[in-house]
Amino acid sequence: MTSALRLGVNIDHVATIRNARGGAHPDPVRAAFAAAEAGADGITAHLREDRRHITDADIDALMAKLEIPLNLEMAATEEMLGIALAHRPHAACIVPEKREERTTEGGLDAAGQHNQLAYFVDRLGAANIRVSLFIEPDPAQIEAAIRLGAPVVEFHTGRYAHVEGAEREAELRRIADATALAVKNGIEPHAGHGLSFDNVQPVAAIPQIAELNIGHFLIGEAIFTGLDASVRHMRALMDKARG
Repeated sequence: MTSALRLGVNIDHVATIRNARGGAHPDPVRAAFAAAEAGADGITAHLREDRRHITDADIDALMAKLEIPLNLEMAATEEMLGIALAHRPHAACIVPEKREERTTEGGLDAAGQHNQLAYFVDRLGAANIRVSLFIEPDPAQIEAAIRLGAPVVEFHTGRYAHVEGAEREAELRRIADATALAVKNGIEPHAGHGLSFDNVQPVAAIPQIAELNIGHFLIGEAIFTGLDASVRHMRALMDKARG
């Protein structure tokens, strides 16, 4: 496993701001190019069933114009599978999705939904789309990912981000242990959710993690410092942690 740590920038909430008023500004595709220029290795976009932020037109434009990999976050539905197969992005990360949630709440239950997920993992993989499962850093979920043949898992770091002290240390150990288990079984581990300048470095320092996907914090920080500075500072913190 390479020691280089990739940064995927999620641009969903640029679209959230645009959609709050309608029109075309700010443009998520422009944000994707700015993030790439600032050091992002890939762009993540979640096309939700209710299209609350990223839209089909955004995915069309990203696929047509983006020069770095696109990671399409998607629910395990026939509609989203059809969109993924039509566009064939570099990667598709299957995430849990509920209409009533503000953001993704916790990881996918890969263990409990094995039979449903197998179909989607197989179809995406057959189209040469790198499949990722967004799961909790839990051995049962990793074992499910192994059975499903998913080449990548992304560990949900939301709990790590929202607890402190001894609880955070315990959660960090859980992420590190899960990362080691994934790598031992030939799965590439990623991580994301709730990561910020203040908490990213301990996760980034886990040597086997290959990629961090960060969005909401970077877009929020960009209000004060600009997207270029926000992404560059995150990139610098990650690089420092990895040494």
